[in-house]
Amino acid sequence: MSIQIFILSKLMVDNNYPYKLKKQLSEPIPLDELGGLTESKLYYHFDSLAKKGLIEPVKIIKEEHRPDKQVFAITEKGREALPTLIYKLFEQAEDMKDMVVGLANMKYVNRDQVAEILERKLKNIKTVSEKLNHFEHVKTGDDSEKIREFLSGYFSTRTEHTIEWLEKLIIHIKQEEI
Repeated sequence: MSIQIFILSKLMVDNNYPYKLKKQLSEPIPLDELGGLTESKLYYHFDSLAKKGLIEPVKIIKEEHRPDKQVFAITEKGREALPTLIYKLFEQAEDMKDMVVGLANMKYVNRDQVAEILERKLKNIKTVSEKLNHFEHVKTGDDSEKIREFLSGYFSTRTEHTIEWLEKLIIHIKQEEI
């Protein structure tokens, strides 16, 4: 979904073609490689968006000794779908890295609605954290005590870290800093 949001957000600015977007993603930091985005995946998502009517081909650039480049534009349906896709991305995100594309495109959504989604997510994480804290005091027996201590420490530290950063993110969003 984040690849499709990325494509739609780029087409909100200007018509474009898949290879050019891939190149933009690879410079100066190779985000395409870090995210495992191959050219074939990118073309697949362009095709998928076109089939849904969210983008459409608008012209073909022909160059000698080079493959034709099909240039796409976002449709009105695509413009309407983009905010919904971004909200869905925030709702389904399991951690901060899943939110990067949504955060980069906050200008297309209602900040208060994103903050509400993240506040619900934060509340759920705090509920899980309270349950995990209860299990820290449960004794399991000699054989599994070390693994319980290790996992308990890992999950509680990770949860505390997630809570801290989500709280900061919500503040930044509300103050329109992100």
